[in-house]
Amino acid sequence: MKILLTGITGYVGKRILPLLLEQGHQVICCVRNLDRVEENWLNHPQIQFVEIDFLKTDSRQDFPKAIDVAYYLIHSMASTSGDFEELELQAARNFRNLVSQSTAKQVIYLGGISNDKYLSKHLRSRLNVEKELQKGDYALTSLHAGIIIGSGSASFEIIRDMVEKLPVMITPRWVLTLSHPISIRDVLKFLIGVMNNEACFNKTFDIGGKDVLTYADMLLQYAEIRKLKRRIITLPIMTPRLSSYWLFFITSTSYKLAINLVNSLKVEVIAKDNSLAELLNIEPMTYREAVEAAFTKIRQNQVYSSWKDALSSTEFDPNYADQIDVPQYGCYWNKQSVVFTADPEKVLSTIWSIGGDNGWYYGTWLWQIRGYMDKLSGGIGLRRGRTNPDEIMNGDALDFWRVLLADKHKKRLLLYAEMKLPGEAWLEFKIVETNNEKRLIQTATYRPKGVWGRFYWGLSWPFHLFIFRGMARNIVKKSQ
Repeated sequence: MKILLTGITGYVGKRILPLLLEQGHQVICCVRNLDRVEENWLNHPQIQFVEIDFLKTDSRQDFPKAIDVAYYLIHSMASTSGDFEELELQAARNFRNLVSQSTAKQVIYLGGISNDKYLSKHLRSRLNVEKELQKGDYALTSLHAGIIIGSGSASFEIIRDMVEKLPVMITPRWVLTLSHPISIRDVLKFLIGVMNNEACFNKTFDIGGKDVLTYADMLLQYAEIRKLKRRIITLPIMTPRLSSYWLFFITSTSYKLAINLVNSLKVEVIAKDNSLAELLNIEPMTYREAVEAAFTKIRQNQVYSSWKDALSSTEFDPNYADQIDVPQYGCYWNKQSVVFTADPEKVLSTIWSIGGDNGWYYGTWLWQIRGYMDKLSGGIGLRRGRTNPDEIMNGDALDFWRVLLADKHKKRLLLYAEMKLPGEAWLEFKIVETNNEKRLIQTATYRPKGVWGRFYWGLSWPFHLFIFRGMARNIVKKSQ
């Protein structure tokens, strides 16, 4: 079939794409910016790309008409805009108008479980998006999931952060709220199982795993699996705002996402009984099985997608490709050039492994201090790490940087700073080869904003001088 897929740079979209290709489907991928697409997909014979922003498009947009099924996997919960509800509704409206003009028989939507009388802003928005999609000229199949457990998922990484870091967890009361976790593997089975299945047309199904647990249960079961002794103390006095700050400082989530998560965590998210699992012959995993499956992927370095790589995990401008052309005027630079004799591929591998658990090759403690300072000022700090220890894709999060360009053929890696700064910053690694020598050129570019931006550069210049020099030299030394 011809499948239209949105959200392919997101957590679920990245994982469902290869499964659809394995089944032999032709997939039309809608992306806001082609620069974020992994190189191995760009020339795939079964994939067609459509560059489109559903927040800006209208019914006149050049849009594919020959479609059998469409997946709507767009989400804006961590948007920096105060009104992500309106953004989500606008995107859904534009999507509906365009798909209604196509030959699509079915749209499949992944939303959130919303059976509680009280709905958080996040869950209410998910429900409003569903109502908007129901107005289209096609059959809508809606799947409602609670928290998704899988390597790289926001829920799993938050649980992991809390249990791994805190022997004693002093928690808000929402850890006693009941939830219905589901493995990412089961989510994907359901999403594919309902595709072109007429028994699922114009129907809504809640999907969940085998267990209904409190968040405290999930934390303690995770600790048991990891053979860690952990204790939970709940405090009824923690307000939603305090809870958000607590989640922000303890875990790798952004503050904007923490606020929306806390509001949702207070709501019971339990799936209603339905016959979908029986209809599709799916036996959902238990929570323990889901956690163990996630760690299997982590141990094998096969975390294919992570919530942190989504642009919504930060305050970065979604039109980030505009930053690929590093400015030449009104900037300050720190440029290091190191001649080397090693195999350029080894140097590239060292560069491609930078950040995360591997560190930044020089002055690691200074990088950590900068990360703490950023976090205290409301930034993202170093807590995001990296999804894969030795592979980098365009658009990936890398500590407090965003990968703008990772091109091994051109031997160039370009990062854009997402830390709190009175200006903009880029960090570029490039290997240049001539007949006589091989050279690593490492360039830090900073474009200040106002007087404070210039003061910041002057204040940090002495540190930059030996940090960047040491980093460039150690990259070459480590590759020898």
